[in-house]
Amino acid sequence: MRFCFQCGVAAAVLGTVFCGPIRAGSRTAKAVPVERVDPRSGQQVKTIKLAMAAMASREVKPQVVAVSDASVKSYVEEAAQKYDVNPALIDSVIQVESNYNPLAISPKGAEGLMQLMPATARRFGVQNTFDPRDNIHGGVKYLKFLQETFKDDRLAIAAYNAGEGAVAKYNNVPPYPETLNYVEQVGKRYGKAKKAAQAKASIVAAAQAKPETPAEPKYAPVRQYVDSDGRIHLTTQ
Repeated sequence: MRFCFQCGVAAAVLGTVFCGPIRAGSRTAKAVPVERVDPRSGQQVKTIKLAMAAMASREVKPQVVAVSDASVKSYVEEAAQKYDVNPALIDSVIQVESNYNPLAISPKGAEGLMQLMPATARRFGVQNTFDPRDNIHGGVKYLKFLQETFKDDRLAIAAYNAGEGAVAKYNNVPPYPETLNYVEQVGKRYGKAKKAAQAKASIVAAAQAKPETPAEPKYAPVRQYVDSDGRIHLTTQ
């Protein structure tokens, strides 16, 4: 009778094995059949052992590259020169996108200083979006592509936010509130930065300019002669 009861329990529990694993909190309980000898009856019986396995987290932590503010600005200048994009525009985009936070992640999944979507990062050869230099070079390369595509900085800025397809569809800044606000915010910073850069360049140019030295007046040589009366005369004639 005891043997039948044990077999019944074993069969009932074995049924759970074919129904899938048992969840226990944050772990997965897997039912495993184990054969053993019952010490009382001396008969071989099957029991069930629950093997608890912790659920592996699939969260991937970003590989962060430590960098100083001075280094980030040097990366902006480097990318600006390499891809022929105004550094003031790059700086304005970064300010609006991430406010210079290299670990920024948007609700839509855009990452890093220039908020690159994973597909855009792959498209422009970015290996690590949380590496400031890699991120900036990828973002600036994308900006240059948009400038060459639309031949207009305002449309390039709009496409950076909404995508080139949206700008091509409307042949203008798409009428999306987010994009309209984005273009305005980047445009304000870009215009202000360009004026400041121009003013600074003018000051530097003025400081470096050497004042012209006035030409010294030319005088005719003084000649001396003695007249018939023995008087000495000085003349420039």
